[in-house]
Amino acid sequence: MTTRRGFLASALAAAAIPRLSWADAGAPAYLGAAREADGAFALFGLSATGDDLFRIPLPDRGHAAAAHPDAPEAVAFARRPGTFALVIDCATGQVRHRLEAPEGRHFYGHGAFIDGGETLCTTENDFGTGDGRIGLWSRSAGYRRIGEIASHGTGPHDIKVLPGDVLVVANGGIRTHPDKGREKLNLDTMRPSLVYLDAEGALLDKVELERDLHKNSIRHLAVRPDGLVAFATQWQGAPSDGVPLLGLHRRGAAAKLAEADLAEQIAMQGYAGSVAFAGDGQSVAITSPRGGRLHRFAPDGAFLGTVRRRDVCGLAPAPGGFLASDGLGALVEVSDRLSPLASRAGRAWDNHLIRLDTA
Repeated sequence: MTTRRGFLASALAAAAIPRLSWADAGAPAYLGAAREADGAFALFGLSATGDDLFRIPLPDRGHAAAAHPDAPEAVAFARRPGTFALVIDCATGQVRHRLEAPEGRHFYGHGAFIDGGETLCTTENDFGTGDGRIGLWSRSAGYRRIGEIASHGTGPHDIKVLPGDVLVVANGGIRTHPDKGREKLNLDTMRPSLVYLDAEGALLDKVELERDLHKNSIRHLAVRPDGLVAFATQWQGAPSDGVPLLGLHRRGAAAKLAEADLAEQIAMQGYAGSVAFAGDGQSVAITSPRGGRLHRFAPDGAFLGTVRRRDVCGLAPAPGGFLASDGLGALVEVSDRLSPLASRAGRAWDNHLIRLDTA
């Protein structure tokens, strides 16, 4: 895309300007959004042991955040189907920019940086056609929108980046419209997919589930450094169906679905809220706030066990396994058991924890 390339050239001049780093924001290990006891919303920077390093107010409920790889900036997205996102300077607490979805679009709550942090990619819905789009925004131009590419599916939700700026997109398959709130408009015809795109929008690979799983919406992603992708799903049929809620995939290969025994699958109530690889990459987990469970699997899909935790959802890598958050204000380390780290009375953590590499 020539427009995008033109803006990349302008980033060279900006590179000479002294810049802050995540160390200037306290070197947080995680970002997480939460609702507080008084009903206010905020974005928090957290240490590796779960301590608050900063608190930045948000105007409404957050969902996930895209963290810049170097600068202490986080793009906080409104919960789907939101139409705005805030670029927050985490060192000062100031809102630097407000991104507005173009007319006829809404955001899906996730984004990712490519081009070394110069370009922000946002998952979006063209609610006139139902087509998924990936918006492109130039950081050096004040987060000006510089173009977009197709997501090659409907309802792109999460987005991650593989080496070489290969984009991995979870097309949930569900069509929505802001006038209908969070109502799902096409459950009978939905076709979720996992797609891989280059930064110019070329389709590199696409994976669809079997026809009898067409209601298994692919929603959230985790990426291991060697390119193994884990995807978490949310079943739009009966919760008692007990379908698999975790998939594993490498480009060019078939997807592998992983599941526990039937009783545990049913207990998840058809809903995986977050997914992450462990800090050592030797296991992968999904959470279900509805089922009050965390399921752990080996990278080959073998089931390793269940950890029970009421309203658990947020999940991110930690040195000893995972860090998980819940709607009761707690942060816990998870391996084959729970190790409480911190608890904030009256705080309800939202769906996701974002791991930062600030060392």
